[in-house]
Amino acid sequence: MNSFQSVPMDDDMEGGNLGPYQERARVFPNMRTKPYTPLIFHLLTRINVRILFVLMLLGFGAIFYIGASTSPVIVFVFSVCIISFLLSIYLTKWVLAKDEGPPEMAQISDAIRDGAEGFFRTQYGTISKMAVLLGLVILSIYLFRSTTPQQESSGLGRSRSAYITVTAFLLGAMCSGIAGYVGMWVSVRANVRVSSAARRSAREALQIAVRAGGFSALVVVGMAVIGIAILYAIFYVWLGVDSPGAMKVTDLPLLLVGYGFGASFVALFAQLGGGIYTKAADVGADLVGKVEQGIPEDDPRNPAVIADLVGDNVGDCAARGADLFESIAAEIISAMILGGTMAQRCKIEDPSGFILFPLVVHSFDLVISSVGIFSIRNKGDLGAIEDPMSILQKGYSVTIILAVLTFGLSTRWMLYTEQAPSAWLNFALCGLVGIMTAYIFVWITKYYTDYKHEPVRTLALSSSTGHGTNIIAGVSLGLESTALPVLVISVAIVSAYWLGHTSGLVDESGTPTGGLFGTAVATMGMLSTAAYVLTMDMFGPIADNAGGIVEMSQQPESVREITDVLDAVGNTTKATTKGFAIGSAALASFLLFSAYMDEVATFANVPFNQVDIAIPEVFVGGLLGSMLIYLFSAWACSAVGRTAQEVVNEVRRQFIERPGIMDYKEKPDYGRCVSIVASASLREMIKPGALAIISPIVVGFVFRVLGYYTGHPLLGAKVVAAMLMFATVSGILMALFLNTAGGAWDNAKKYIETGALGGKGSDSHKAAVTGDTVGDPFKDTAGPSLHVLIKMLATITLVMAPIFL
Repeated sequence: MNSFQSVPMDDDMEGGNLGPYQERARVFPNMRTKPYTPLIFHLLTRINVRILFVLMLLGFGAIFYIGASTSPVIVFVFSVCIISFLLSIYLTKWVLAKDEGPPEMAQISDAIRDGAEGFFRTQYGTISKMAVLLGLVILSIYLFRSTTPQQESSGLGRSRSAYITVTAFLLGAMCSGIAGYVGMWVSVRANVRVSSAARRSAREALQIAVRAGGFSALVVVGMAVIGIAILYAIFYVWLGVDSPGAMKVTDLPLLLVGYGFGASFVALFAQLGGGIYTKAADVGADLVGKVEQGIPEDDPRNPAVIADLVGDNVGDCAARGADLFESIAAEIISAMILGGTMAQRCKIEDPSGFILFPLVVHSFDLVISSVGIFSIRNKGDLGAIEDPMSILQKGYSVTIILAVLTFGLSTRWMLYTEQAPSAWLNFALCGLVGIMTAYIFVWITKYYTDYKHEPVRTLALSSSTGHGTNIIAGVSLGLESTALPVLVISVAIVSAYWLGHTSGLVDESGTPTGGLFGTAVATMGMLSTAAYVLTMDMFGPIADNAGGIVEMSQQPESVREITDVLDAVGNTTKATTKGFAIGSAALASFLLFSAYMDEVATFANVPFNQVDIAIPEVFVGGLLGSMLIYLFSAWACSAVGRTAQEVVNEVRRQFIERPGIMDYKEKPDYGRCVSIVASASLREMIKPGALAIISPIVVGFVFRVLGYYTGHPLLGAKVVAAMLMFATVSGILMALFLNTAGGAWDNAKKYIETGALGGKGSDSHKAAVTGDTVGDPFKDTAGPSLHVLIKMLATITLVMAPIFL
């Protein structure tokens, strides 16, 4: 990473004979010596095209045969996912057909691509080794755990259950890694095309960024859905589900829990490593470049600028792809478990509709999000009134309207039952609650983070009185921003629960049982536009990278103005999608918590439907859960701080030892900063990640032993339940605070850079840069990692439940 290929500038640099920057060739370093292609793609390219085509046909034939042997619904899901993959291929070709602009743009883009792919290879190599190690731990635990009465009666012994869970875990981890790679792959190729398009039209640049994000979104969501569908169909056929003496279909979703855990495991480390990388580079570049040297953002003289631009791709694109993949997988699996449990209690004749309903909802998500993506067209340049955010909002509104219609259709198709003919309508209303919650969440986050609204403008105004008042105003804004989302989540959970509770579905004793499934349906409603939301999220880092390429290649100011507008909108979309992710994480964690209690009851063969925090040990478990959130956040932020200090020292060293950098007479060593943040982020992600994985296992096992000697056999499970409950509540509030405060600080800086309050270089701007620097680890490292953490805690307790009993 440190070695550069020689470039045409070197002789001129050594002689000090460089003319003005605009008059000389702008050539940038290549950061690796050979191109990187993942092994699976490398193997595929070596196969003859005809043979590959035949193998693909056989593979699709096998998939559809297994699907047809399971359910027509599975065939529908497979068909929609494959069509969405074909559509994503079209989007890829459309984006890659756009020009890369002048040579200097392409050279900068190559440097960013090389740095991102090099880090991705190293990071995911480390994660894969940890995943294999954890898979062996899970295998050993499952080989010695107790089995449920249902598993014993169906002949699903310990060894088969162990291998199924480990296989599902490794498959989930692999698919999550592929989702992350897809997110990064498209962003490092689209950025330069957006930069080039910005020289011609703002609308064209917007369309390219949206379609590039759309490609990633369709692949990520499609993979999450088809992965679970394939696993479900294989287990259904292999285990002979619903045949005499075999497993019942209502118990089958529990075998998929390992898939969700694998996805959560990879997403957490991807988010931690990518977040540390991107924000350490960003903080180092801003503190020395903007504040100390007074040079613009993404200036080619800044030694940390390439590392900063690489970080956008590995932190915001690769990590976010794995994050949303994990969110959808966890929500689908938990809803399938709750649907199966409810159908079993209600003695519904054909429970498959309640189990497969989440897969149908997300299949329609692929369809309606595609319509939303293609609704954004290049109809000339952006007018004086119409801004990029309003165009994206129009696409989101189209997607929301279609989501309402398709969700109603899905509930009537899948959830109609003769036992309660009107139940499907109640569940359709639950979905509407979820869709409305998603829309309100996006609006609330936009209000608190977009500089068109009062909170961010007030925060910017506080910068005029100094750095301290900027920090105080940002912290208070972040704290205040937790109130409305919590109220919205609370109303959504209660409303969905009671709509489900009054659906008319009752068990043998006449007790209503649809409440929890109602909250599951609301969660599905909230995530029913996930593909379009991820499109908006991916738009942000692509626009940010495009702005960096424009600045580094010294394009005219008019081009930079276009990319600045897109970048500011991208900051808002990233913040709103993080708010969306937190809201969906809150609902999904509630579902996973309920699924955990059901699983404990199944293993223990006793009712387990409440947790009494008046029991001292259980209360202690809750305290430990809250402590975990704060300690994890602290370690994540301090990791960014330590790495940023290394970057700051390196950038300062280069400015001191190479004074010609400021006059373009010497070339910065970009590779040194890339090397620093790459190695440091891989090192620093281990400690907080290990804390998240080990804590619930240790706490549950310790209190299980304590309960054994004190005559409380379920104490370990109860303490873990309290830990999970308190961690979820604390994590949601902390994530809301961190994400919103960080996004607001960033856009307050952007607002001042538009010329307000003195503009760039003013004292207000320097104070705003300080606030943005403080907010960087909040919004892009600790905050996003937290909502992954609370879902991973829920999935790990589901997988490890037997050792708590």
